[in-house]
Amino acid sequence: MQDTLTFTFRRDELFPLADKHREDFLTASPFRHVVIDDFLPPNILDPILAEFPEPRDGSWQQFDSSREIKLALADTERMGPATRHLLHEFNGQVFVEFLERMTGIEQLVSDPHLEGGGLHQIKPGGFLKVHADFNRHRRLNLDRRLNGLLYLNKDWSEEYGGHLQLWSQDMSRCEHKILPVFNRFVVFATTDDANHGHPDPLTCPEDRARRSMALYYYSNGRPEEEIHGDHTTLFKQRPGEEWKSNFRQTVKRWTPPALVDLMNREK
Repeated sequence: MQDTLTFTFRRDELFPLADKHREDFLTASPFRHVVIDDFLPPNILDPILAEFPEPRDGSWQQFDSSREIKLALADTERMGPATRHLLHEFNGQVFVEFLERMTGIEQLVSDPHLEGGGLHQIKPGGFLKVHADFNRHRRLNLDRRLNGLLYLNKDWSEEYGGHLQLWSQDMSRCEHKILPVFNRFVVFATTDDANHGHPDPLTCPEDRARRSMALYYYSNGRPEEEIHGDHTTLFKQRPGEEWKSNFRQTVKRWTPPALVDLMNREK
């Protein structure tokens, strides 16, 4: 049995998986995607969980607004050795060839800088509103084509929420809800109408968090029908949804309790 630090992706294992899921990916609605369960040998992921930084760790980049409350980490020097090794494999030759074979998107390029990717973590009450992703890598000047999300949540209950929601192009309805259970891998095409997110506040216990590994893949150019102006993340409102920025609540979330008490007394 391989351990995480010696694990490698193999074509003879991945290519049959690509062939099995190619049609599912190409014909999926509301946009091209596929969900693959039990993607890796479970023992490969146990060391990843063991070294996954806690939310209170200072390494995390914090996002806190009316559109997203989440944590992100892209600096590999702040990750453990097992995590760094697995990310290297996801960005390597064999895995990229697997994605090309499954999706039909050729000449894919992985991202060693993990722009927007790496490790993600959402605490209870956190969310990420429905959006279409940025479409251009600023540093590499390449077109974003695929997202890969590996979920790392053992014993994750339906009542905890945290579903990845896939919305129709016109934002009239949610067509799929994908529970972020352990060892579930999701791949989807990154286009301006690939509306997705985790828009409802997370309801898991206080000692839990929604954890995932995010991988993004690029190409030099894209099909003409997909070409639009360069843009950052495009957040999109669900029917009847309003985003209200609450500065006081944002300040409270990151303010020591003693100062919060003082703020409350001054109301």
